[in-house]
Amino acid sequence: MPREKPHFCSPFVVAVFFLVLLRFPVRTPALKPPSLFVPPDAAALIAFKSFGDEGRRLINFSVSGSLDYCQWRGVKCAKGKVIRLVLESSGLRGRFAEDTLSRLDQLRVLSLQNNSLSGPIPDLSPLLNLKSLFLDHNSFEGSFPVSVLPLHRLRTLDLSHNALQGPIPDRLAGLDRLYYLRLELNRFNGTIPAFNQSSLRVFNVSNNDLTGAVPATAALLRFDLSAYSGNIGLCGEVLRKHCETHVPFFSSSMVPQPAQGLDAQNQGILLSPPPTKKHTRTAAVVGLTAGVLLVAVFLVGFSLLIKKTQRRKITRISSPTAASALAPGHVQEEEEPTLPAVPKASNKSLEKLQMAKSGNLIFCAGESQVYTLEQLMKASAELLGRGTTGTTYKAVLDNQLIVGVKRLDAGLLSGLSKEAFERHMGVVGNLRHPNLVPLRAFFQAKDERLLVYDYQPNGSLYSLIHGSRSARAKPLHWTSCLKIAEDVAQGLAYIHQASRLVHGNIKSSNVLLGADFEACLTDYSLSVLVDVEDESGYRAPETRKSSRRATPKSDVFSFGLLLLELLTGRLPFQQPFLTASDMPNWVRSVREDEFEDTRLLMLLDIAIACIQVSQEQRPTTWQILKMIQEIKDTELGDVMGSTGFI
Repeated sequence: MPREKPHFCSPFVVAVFFLVLLRFPVRTPALKPPSLFVPPDAAALIAFKSFGDEGRRLINFSVSGSLDYCQWRGVKCAKGKVIRLVLESSGLRGRFAEDTLSRLDQLRVLSLQNNSLSGPIPDLSPLLNLKSLFLDHNSFEGSFPVSVLPLHRLRTLDLSHNALQGPIPDRLAGLDRLYYLRLELNRFNGTIPAFNQSSLRVFNVSNNDLTGAVPATAALLRFDLSAYSGNIGLCGEVLRKHCETHVPFFSSSMVPQPAQGLDAQNQGILLSPPPTKKHTRTAAVVGLTAGVLLVAVFLVGFSLLIKKTQRRKITRISSPTAASALAPGHVQEEEEPTLPAVPKASNKSLEKLQMAKSGNLIFCAGESQVYTLEQLMKASAELLGRGTTGTTYKAVLDNQLIVGVKRLDAGLLSGLSKEAFERHMGVVGNLRHPNLVPLRAFFQAKDERLLVYDYQPNGSLYSLIHGSRSARAKPLHWTSCLKIAEDVAQGLAYIHQASRLVHGNIKSSNVLLGADFEACLTDYSLSVLVDVEDESGYRAPETRKSSRRATPKSDVFSFGLLLLELLTGRLPFQQPFLTASDMPNWVRSVREDEFEDTRLLMLLDIAIACIQVSQEQRPTTWQILKMIQEIKDTELGDVMGSTGFI
């Protein structure tokens, strides 16, 4: 019989096979569960959305599209890293959670302004490259975010319009690159740090609970009083307000002393031996006599002050010369009671104020009464110019304070009631922004109406562009155009967003230049009181009929023409009628070789977008501001790239 072949499944073979496996195990690759790779920056954005977007507005922020995170709304990248995140006015609700956006280690610009985020501001110290931080117009609570203090590159910090409280840390004055600091409309208390950065150009701590003397540093002295208003406990040289030290009416000998005995000894009070009766009686007599004399002097002085106030009359200016050009004609004489101070005035509270009767100077937004109507009328005045709504003067008061005074044309306001005028100017006077010339006070009596503004020392944008009549207008350098355009857009956006008002009369003569040549809008929101004929050519097509009122979109149209004036040095009526495609060639012919700069082209594109005939096609002021800031970031990026920072 043939030999039977061995079976491979015999017990012997199986035993040998398992011994081999135990000695030399087969290494197979480990199986991983299927997953999607999420880049670190995308994961940080998605984590932020999970806590801060309860309304689910950030639709694109998801794992499924994480590979395209640089295309998400508000996100800008460089070499695959997020360098800019702008989610302004995005309807965000929720909280800004820890360990979310702080993972974006290359972030330069972060703006979450004008949302409804609440809770404390998280730790932002890992964002060492951060230069601009906008968290304003939210509902953030808690103390000042000290985590920003190590961010030595920080130039812009806006925490305004929140509910933050506690002291402003002194270490904030150590950020030597700080350019823009806004902390207004919070609940900060304590004193103001000694800010003295030479770079600081925008500063506002108004409407908090700050107290004490404002440090008289070179940096803080350059800002006007509106930067500090609404803090009734502030004083010092910067505010031209003496810091009073209150001396009690009674001597210390009349203050009750702790009882002698064991309790006092336990409190650590060292008690002196009891005085004799003679010394006690003498001290009491002297203290009582001093107290009586002090009260008597106070009562006599107070009565004299009342009599002097009652004799005070509103003075009529004798002749309409250059030295007294403010003369509004004969003003009815009447008493001039002191207006009550109104801290932190708001639109709602202004309606409840008991205004002084007609003929008195009314101060806006809780401003202190630093001068009277009589002093204003006696001021030496210099005519600055005549416009569509009235005549403007430079007035120097007897205390050397300089103000700008606008005398409104009586004929244009003849149909406006005194109550309507007071109500509207109260709202306008409550507006405070670094790029608005603040309205400090107003006056009306019969048909006379005066508006008192801060005086701006460097004239108007019109004068800067067009110079004297004998000089040929020359376009400004494009970087100056960009700076002025941003300033004007900032002020205009504030008017539209914070007050729901419109400017109504934007033109280069209504843009004034402050002490640091910052551009500030003036004459804002006067057009709603009266319809004026303006032949300057700035008006939008839809408002050229007298029955059509100005709107935010008509302001945008006027802004576009102002931007073209900046770029070309030509007034609107001097600008040819051109299509959008022809506009670059015209601007090139004016600016010549400088026109090739791409950032100037981007600025021209904004102007063209603003002057669209259709209102719906024009951008909003916030969109304009965002586009201008993107051009600015492009400029900064080029500079930083050339120095190796990016």
